[in-house]
Amino acid sequence: MTAASPATTVVAGAAEPTEPPAAAVPAAAPGTATPDASTGKIARPRRYLMCRPTHFEVTYEINAWMDSDVPVDPALAMRQWETLRQAYLDLGHQVEVIENAPGLPDMVFAANAGTVIDGTVVPAKFLNSERAGEEAPYTAWFREHFDSVVEPTFVNEGEGDYLWTGSRLLAGSGFRTDPRAHDELAGALGVTVQPLELVSPYFYHLDTALTILGDDEIAYIPEAFSDESQRVLSELYPEAIHVSLPDAQWFGLNATSDGRNVVVAQQAEGMQQALAAAGYVPVPVDVSEFRKAGGGIKCCTLELRG
Repeated sequence: MTAASPATTVVAGAAEPTEPPAAAVPAAAPGTATPDASTGKIARPRRYLMCRPTHFEVTYEINAWMDSDVPVDPALAMRQWETLRQAYLDLGHQVEVIENAPGLPDMVFAANAGTVIDGTVVPAKFLNSERAGEEAPYTAWFREHFDSVVEPTFVNEGEGDYLWTGSRLLAGSGFRTDPRAHDELAGALGVTVQPLELVSPYFYHLDTALTILGDDEIAYIPEAFSDESQRVLSELYPEAIHVSLPDAQWFGLNATSDGRNVVVAQQAEGMQQALAAAGYVPVPVDVSEFRKAGGGIKCCTLELRG
């Protein structure tokens, strides 16, 4: 795969932000489900794991967004990460923090570290040697906090390629996760798996091309998937929100949802409008510095279920 500068996919006329704005976060009662009587959407408290970006930088190129010649602003990245963490806290969610080990610049992307459902963890097994060093510190953290940790055999990149809908695990492949890992996770986690094939190098993980909004409610960009996977998605989710290419290129789909509030890239304005029209509350946050490494909001966030 040939690395390309993120600038090749920026919407014409869109300015790169330099300072993270304060997130527009609706009030929520910590630890309690918050229903919205007008829409029927229910915000449920979540428990997340995040990794502080102490050593975040772009020193290698393993996806189409990375360009080691483009400098990273470490101070800006840290402020954006703190803004994201505070947005979760303000929404009533719990945030656990693991510290960034030296020499692992992509460890900030905690979503790739594993998949956690009902208290069982399957840690990641990374495809690229540049990220393999993340496996040990994350697996050690999982073993300290969960009783059931199942070591993987095949390459899988955690919630980068596995998204839990509440009834099935959507499973991406095509660039990173080995399709043979799908059956492995299905058995370990006791869930039904729906394979999906990614075809665009700019959407190399499932969580860059699709987001779970609520129980069996999703948003996605059809162009990121093979024809067969587009057919499957249209049959399973006929009322799904389709997101435009410009919004997806800003990692709008690399979002998190508690069932009502959707923490979404500030620059994905069309997606925010679609979410509001569907009864969700967009919570825009700017994490554009992480886009230089091919990551966004969801990449920085691993959900700990059970």
